[in-house]
Amino acid sequence: MFTAYVVVTVTTILANAAIAVADVLRAEFVLANSAEVHVPVTWLPWLAALKAAGAVGLLIGLLGIRPLGIAAAAGLVLFFIGAVATHVRARVFHNIAFPGAYLGLAVASLTLAVLAGG
Repeated sequence: MFTAYVVVTVTTILANAAIAVADVLRAEFVLANSAEVHVPVTWLPWLAALKAAGAVGLLIGLLGIRPLGIAAAAGLVLFFIGAVATHVRARVFHNIAFPGAYLGLAVASLTLAVLAGG
């Protein structure tokens, strides 16, 4: 169980850190997706900060402060529920798998953190 927790959580950390960097750098795919789902470009630094904070919180949880990791995972779950809802609201379904995958990682990280001895 602990190995699964570590593997899934490290994957979640890396995925969120990478997309936070893409948000900060205003990668072309980020700008296109944001425009398509009607998220203002001015929100990108804030969204990146939330994703990065989630990644850091997960890392701190892995390093021994498990309640912080659980809180970070829960925060990412809520964040990506909002992202999926934003896609649904905008009726943009062709790329909903991306926020859905991040949501799945966050849910898996949260579940495994709790089961691994939260």
